[in-house]
Amino acid sequence: MKSNIVVGVLRGGPSNEHEVSLKSGEVVLSNLPKNFLGMDILISKEGQWSLNNRVLSPQSILSRVDVCFNALHGTFGEDGGVQKILDEACVPYTGPGRFGAALSMNKYLTKNYLEIPMVSFAKNVILSSNSLEPFDPNSVLDQLGLPVVVKPVMSGSSVGVRVVSSVGELEEAVKEGFKHSSSVMVEEYIEGREATCGVLESFQNKNIFPLSPVEIIPPVDHNFFDYQAKYSGESREICPGDFSVNDIQIMQNASVLAHQTLGLQHYSRTDFIIHPERGIFFLETNSLPGLSPTSLLPLSLKEAGLELPDFFEHVIDLALRYKF
Repeated sequence: MKSNIVVGVLRGGPSNEHEVSLKSGEVVLSNLPKNFLGMDILISKEGQWSLNNRVLSPQSILSRVDVCFNALHGTFGEDGGVQKILDEACVPYTGPGRFGAALSMNKYLTKNYLEIPMVSFAKNVILSSNSLEPFDPNSVLDQLGLPVVVKPVMSGSSVGVRVVSSVGELEEAVKEGFKHSSSVMVEEYIEGREATCGVLESFQNKNIFPLSPVEIIPPVDHNFFDYQAKYSGESREICPGDFSVNDIQIMQNASVLAHQTLGLQHYSRTDFIIHPERGIFFLETNSLPGLSPTSLLPLSLKEAGLELPDFFEHVIDLALRYKF
């Protein structure tokens, strides 16, 4: 690999995960190996691109880089939006392409697209803010019972996700969910241990290497790993998690299969719930998992013996192999 490769680090963005992305991008910029020249590309919440505090067009900025590290999260960064701009500029980049990004970002489509042996999918109902049919919470609960989980279909970091236990709470949660996405998924609530499992391409002689699953223990006053629990530092993350050998193998195989089937690239992370009687349930696959100090992927990378500078070099190298 040639020296002084210019790496444009994309961070910020117009999504509700703007602040998380800023932290991920900062980690990337701070841990790039010496043979890379990092270029801090900030995208505002309004979608303006800037370089060195100067607002420029994406095309002008991208003409100055050899490769982009996509540290964006959520809308635009993980739904195919920025990927389209990078493809049109013929700039290689880390993370998923347009199709894989758009598919994995949509929680409902993902669950209907995947078939994973030994892993279950919670029953769900999809609601659209554009529907001509009025929302009937009783009809939803007749199908799913209580409690249920309300999830904006196109959102990450558990933004807008709520566990509800009454008809009134359901109506309120769906209304709130529509603020984050035009579609909302109401899902049966699966109680159990929370886990996540990352994968990394072309590592340790495997095309897709599964990392050790991480067990997530939210604070006692949280009934799941919500946005606050993710970024407040109050939760406990254990890597490797204290799971049975069989459960570890199922989650690792499922994470590899999800990465392949969804058409993702370089690395990803898949989340699960382990019910004590019903087994392992798929939650979602994150095509660009967070890289901040409180994020889960760096924890499992370290357990695999891979420090962040080496990880960034590896992923950037994978991105540079793609030629337009």
